[in-house]
Amino acid sequence: MMERTQSFFLKEPNSNDKIRIFCFSYAGGGASAYRNWGTYLPNYVGVYPIQIPGRENRITEKALTDMCKLTDKIVSAIHPYLDTPYLVFGHSLGAKISYEVCNELREKQDNAPCHLIVSGSRAPHIPEPEPLHHLQDVDFIEAMKRYSGMSKEFLENRDLLNLFLPIFRADFILDETYCFTKYEKFDFPITALYGDQDQDSEIDTVEAWSEYTNTSFNKKVFHGEHFFIKTSEKEVLAYIKDIVSRYV
Repeated sequence: MMERTQSFFLKEPNSNDKIRIFCFSYAGGGASAYRNWGTYLPNYVGVYPIQIPGRENRITEKALTDMCKLTDKIVSAIHPYLDTPYLVFGHSLGAKISYEVCNELREKQDNAPCHLIVSGSRAPHIPEPEPLHHLQDVDFIEAMKRYSGMSKEFLENRDLLNLFLPIFRADFILDETYCFTKYEKFDFPITALYGDQDQDSEIDTVEAWSEYTNTSFNKKVFHGEHFFIKTSEKEVLAYIKDIVSRYV
């Protein structure tokens, strides 16, 4: 049976949108990570978090560990909704997914995004220095503690871990086995967001995103660790609002 592309969306994009933002979440996260964004952005901005297989309302589906297969499905899903100006946003793993989605859209010669916003992520050609996906469960769980967004209570709850561990492992495989192969620059701006206490994305690895655009590149620092998009959410969205306003 063919998968319904609508399943990638929590809601059908509104035909009255003046501009749209397609959002991609971090490892282990789902579309609900962006549930508050519509509250802080003007009502003419359509915010559409992409729900990939294996997350939240799609938890019964098999999580994909191949970046090419995943981005191909995503592009097919969003293709009907590129009829209005749009931006692409991704945090951490979501930044790599966003980058590859933009690459595939370019190959298909579809309407390019107005802007790519990457967050909490090294540039695509910089590999993970300390990969986790190959570790045994006990060591894998211990290693995940370095990510500040994962609470001690969650990591010590065996029932929750049994449910979510396959999802986390699939995402880390997706992230850490991702093989960067292209280096053609985009003809639209890139903005990179990062946290001033994020040990996973150091400033030089963030600035390397500047090599991926022929136009303007900007970086913006926020207070916080790897999940600063949660702890500094209002500040992040105020900055994104300013970016969106350039294209309306």
